[in-house]
Amino acid sequence: MKFFNKIIATLVLLPALALANEGFPLDHAPDRANNMAALQNGAKLFVNYCLNCHSATSMRYSRLKDLGLTDDQIRANLLLASDKVGDLMTTHLAAKDAKAWFGAVPPDLSVIARSRASEAGSGPDWLYTYLRSYYKDDSRPTGWNNMVFPNVGMPHVLWELQGVRSADFEEVEDEHDHQKTMEFKKFTTITPGKLSSLEYDNQVADLVAYLNWMGEPAQSTRKRLGVWVLMWLTLLSFVAWRLNASYWKEVK
Repeated sequence: MKFFNKIIATLVLLPALALANEGFPLDHAPDRANNMAALQNGAKLFVNYCLNCHSATSMRYSRLKDLGLTDDQIRANLLLASDKVGDLMTTHLAAKDAKAWFGAVPPDLSVIARSRASEAGSGPDWLYTYLRSYYKDDSRPTGWNNMVFPNVGMPHVLWELQGVRSADFEEVEDEHDHQKTMEFKKFTTITPGKLSSLEYDNQVADLVAYLNWMGEPAQSTRKRLGVWVLMWLTLLSFVAWRLNASYWKEVK
């Protein structure tokens, strides 16, 4: 029942989320669906930076063995918010505290990449651009804002890696109705982060790849089996066609 409630909540929020993305171009997320090293690093980033506030209650730590990890590796490096490898990925942050601090309970991230797929661009593209589009905004309660999701309630949890940036806007007048609007121009670095721009983008790409994988861990297997099923059906169709031709040849 909890899972279906999350799906319904996501569907209700989709129109608002689509409007939040309107007008800002999305960058293409690197495809690392079959890169085990990238997925393992993405899982590590997720546990260290996302699981403090968000949950992924449709995923168990034990499923990370599909990424080539052993129980001992999961227990030693990734089991930070639970005691057993078979536990669900939940957060210790109480819903009451989250609502008081952020104004809303952070959403469950089990299918976050899939829920964004209905917007302009794919889900991974949205997440990849979103996590790279934060900027300092002292007018916001958290001190942060985002170009993809304006007035977002989530702070920039990866700011130590990316650094602190400001967003430069320019006043532009429409040539038809002469209304003035603020148009985004570029980001300006205020304080450098621990990583270079290229290194940060690479880390975000790994995290997004993991979030995409988490939405459907069996995706690669499903696609691989699908190819074999189609080949088998093609073979059966050929055999049936030849048997049909042979049968009617005898009848004539």
